[in-house]
Amino acid sequence: MGFFERYLSVWVALCIAAGVGLGYVAPNAFEVIANVEYAHVNLVVAVLIWLMIYPMMVQIDFGSIKDVGKKPKGLVLTLVVNWLIKPFTMAFLGWLFFKGIFADWVDPQTATEYIAGMILLGVAPCTAMVFVWSHLTKGDANYTLVQVSINDLIMVVAFAPLTALLLGVTDITVPWDTLLISVMLYVVLPLFAGYITRKQLDKKGPDAVHKLVSQCKPLSIMGLLLTIIILFGLQANTILAQPQDIVLIAIPLLIQTYGIFAIAYFAAKRLKLPHNVAAPACMIGTSNFFELAVAVAISLFGLHSGAALATVVGVLVEVPVMLSLVWFANKTRHWFD
Repeated sequence: MGFFERYLSVWVALCIAAGVGLGYVAPNAFEVIANVEYAHVNLVVAVLIWLMIYPMMVQIDFGSIKDVGKKPKGLVLTLVVNWLIKPFTMAFLGWLFFKGIFADWVDPQTATEYIAGMILLGVAPCTAMVFVWSHLTKGDANYTLVQVSINDLIMVVAFAPLTALLLGVTDITVPWDTLLISVMLYVVLPLFAGYITRKQLDKKGPDAVHKLVSQCKPLSIMGLLLTIIILFGLQANTILAQPQDIVLIAIPLLIQTYGIFAIAYFAAKRLKLPHNVAAPACMIGTSNFFELAVAVAISLFGLHSGAALATVVGVLVEVPVMLSLVWFANKTRHWFD
């Protein structure tokens, strides 16, 4: 690893501080960025995430995708975690903290909205950034694509009823434009670009793909750091105006994230999955589809609601926490292989 990669956690911390500082000093600049969106999907962030995803897509060998079905344990693991465990543990932790532990610090109505925002995060498994986490843990690109695709298909039919069940609300309107555009931007388009690139590189020899991925790695890391600056810059005023509430929401979200990862990682080890399947499977179960969660929170509860704030805190917490889990997964590779 080079100097820059070795101290990635330091650069992430500096980018978080820079994002908050720049967002406070120059809020108008971030307001312009915030307005470059369609269906609650910020197009600037989408481009940066696309930059991070592209190297992963180039590594996908379409001829080998058919072999994924021969090793179904990784698929079963991510589906069980995403749809039978994660939504319910998130709902339980929200209730435990905001109806119990933090009840004296937050009024009942706001507490209910915070719980709703957490539930929305729990019901929306990650679509985009998981490709980044998989790439950073040297995950099996073919297997990760299949895992994400199956989760997306299930989300189309399960998101609304599961959300309605846990929120106790019957009139859930799924923002199909947000869901479909996100899948198109984060899966279909980079997948097509990766396919075309891979087809051309295969003509140049077996090392061509590895060479391109190595060249793209600095750009991917820069995309990640710029994404962090933008996300924290967009929410700088909220972070500085409501620091206590940010911390209160972050605590159960942190417990949920690390707890779900621990459950999935332990199960993956017991199932004797190879590390390049186990790590991405656990990352999918741990991270969230925050664009969808934010969009639904705004449509159900309003832009300035506690639910919307909770989903935003989920965005802020996710990147640093997931990077720490990437580090842990890489350090424990020998547990599997």
